[in-house]
Amino acid sequence: MAITDHATNGSPSDHTALTHASARRLTPGVACSLLGLALLILGSHALTRDGLSLLQGLTALWSAPQFDQTANLSQANSALLSAQLVAHVSWWPRMICALLAGGALGMAGVLMQQVLRNPLAAPTTLGVASGASLAMMLATLFAPALMTGTGVAENGMTDGGFQLGREWVALIGGMVAMGLVFALAWARGMTPTIVVLAGLVINLYIGALGMVLLLFNQEALHGTLVWGAGSLAQNSWDGVITLVTRLVPGMLLALLLMRPLAVLDLDEANARSLGVSLRKLRLMSLGLAVFLSACVVSVLGIIGFIGLAAPACVRLMGARRLGQRLLWAPLFGALLLAVTDLVVASLDGLLPNLIPTGAMTAALGAPLLLWLIPRLKMTQGAGPISGGLSLVRRHPQPTRLHALLAIGVLLALLLALISGNTAEGWTLDGAWLHGNVSILDWRLPRVLAAAGAGILLALSGTLLQRLTNNPMASPEILGISGGTAIALMLTLLLVPGASQLTLLGAGVGGAALCLILLVLLNHRSGFIPERVLLCGVAITALYEAVRGIILADGDPRGQQILAWLSGSTYYVGLSAAVTVLALAIISVLMLRPLARWLDILPLGAASASALGIGVLRARLSLLGIVALLTALATLIVGPLSFVGLLAPHLARLLGLSRARDHMLGAVLCGALLMVLADWLGRQLLFPYEIPAGLMASLIGGSYFLWSLRKPS
Repeated sequence: MAITDHATNGSPSDHTALTHASARRLTPGVACSLLGLALLILGSHALTRDGLSLLQGLTALWSAPQFDQTANLSQANSALLSAQLVAHVSWWPRMICALLAGGALGMAGVLMQQVLRNPLAAPTTLGVASGASLAMMLATLFAPALMTGTGVAENGMTDGGFQLGREWVALIGGMVAMGLVFALAWARGMTPTIVVLAGLVINLYIGALGMVLLLFNQEALHGTLVWGAGSLAQNSWDGVITLVTRLVPGMLLALLLMRPLAVLDLDEANARSLGVSLRKLRLMSLGLAVFLSACVVSVLGIIGFIGLAAPACVRLMGARRLGQRLLWAPLFGALLLAVTDLVVASLDGLLPNLIPTGAMTAALGAPLLLWLIPRLKMTQGAGPISGGLSLVRRHPQPTRLHALLAIGVLLALLLALISGNTAEGWTLDGAWLHGNVSILDWRLPRVLAAAGAGILLALSGTLLQRLTNNPMASPEILGISGGTAIALMLTLLLVPGASQLTLLGAGVGGAALCLILLVLLNHRSGFIPERVLLCGVAITALYEAVRGIILADGDPRGQQILAWLSGSTYYVGLSAAVTVLALAIISVLMLRPLARWLDILPLGAASASALGIGVLRARLSLLGIVALLTALATLIVGPLSFVGLLAPHLARLLGLSRARDHMLGAVLCGALLMVLADWLGRQLLFPYEIPAGLMASLIGGSYFLWSLRKPS
């Protein structure tokens, strides 16, 4: 599938355009003028609210006040000098960093979108920002000399020599992440939706790796929570100097590439006839875009969605030619980020919590992406998304296969209960069979909870895949788990001592809202799989923004939320585990009579209605069940596990194609996967532990990456 403009007429220059007819009245110049006016008003207010005159605030840009230790200053004069000093060493550097970063990200987005012919390409959607962030975390922990610093700054990163090597560490991480995205999408012709989907998976996978590092090194990486969420706070001009010396030459080089890049609007044959080396041009342009993004990440952390929002907005406002976008997108991005930062800074005194600017831009950018998706026209390209899974022959004896899977689950349960690392080393402990239940007391609840969560997620994934006829659908990929997590995090913060029933209600509500949003955005288009997946990208980005804001605040409850987000079964009691497993089994039994719906609904609404099925009632009922099952599972193992995607795929690969057989096979695979993930997480790094949800996401993400890499 390819993403094109509603208004395109097949011309190559409009191949990846967004519809902009509705935005003709608002030109990029007018929009930038309005943002510039807002910047002047907000900036003037911010400078003068501490008692400075506007002239004194402007003077503080190039000169710092001098304190005379021998002078007997009045309290008013002392406060005035202090305000001037803060303006010189903090406010102005922060403002200039925001302008530089916004401009660089806007230009990086234009370069990526031009090279890939994909209006949704950006540093955040292609994994560049998250890859750079992970590289910085790894270097901070294991190779601090690469960071070329000696001290520790307020943002948690090394200071002293200040970032002389940071951007290169971030550049390597960003290049590796984007290289993985391209490796996954190459076999499928680099179609736009596949590229974005691969970027989503890479982001989720890198996020899981980062969460593992954070859990094991909370003290060493505590400051990176603020930095990683995109903090523009500055206490000197060092950050400005670093950005100026890196970004300005890079942006000038991008302008020099404007004429060669315009050739990419032509088709391959015409472009080559002009004597342009397309491979070198693309590599140079993408390398420059990654460098600009990495420099921003190395100094300020992840600034979400400016690289997507700025090019998309100026294109919607009529900047169709490359030269226009290279001019207006950086200017629009610079002003947008600066205004957003001023608004966020003005809220610091009104709200008790710290709001990182980067996370706030992501929170604003996710609704923008949801607004853009209905304006994208999907045209047939390289074939449907199938995750690399071709049709397989139906298994001749599904009952026998189910029995083998059930035996596998029982063996996994037994393995998790009697074996593992202890203080005395590896043991096969069967003492609980003779009445010694000391080990069983804490192993049994975890094993049962993991099995129950695996069944619930597998069941949710099966319902979604068959309901949407989309083998890439799952609670994690479509953002349903992310929506559940947002509701649960907000409930934990806003409702002290919330009961499990309250949390379950909030989780179901969050999942239901996400499903309603998916339906509203996709019902007119017939639930095109690619469009549904892009909605999942936006909802997941919103979840990551909310998570970043909450964890960056430093609230003690953030540690509880962090442990829950990781998907640990450590805190699950026996009664809760038994309840979850019982509900999972009951759900399977209650859904088996609905197997006829799941066999017929993928045939289409007309066929289903002709066979006597109330399509609307069936879909709403199944979506409501998905919301409930997802909320239950997310309470146990967090929002990211990939079991909802992986278990139904494994069942299909085994030849279980009929809905009844597929459902039962998927839940057995889900239980098996989660039990093994929980057991492996306890053994691999003993005495440390990788939570079951993260372990499952690493296993499931690896499978997803492998399946996506296979040609369709």
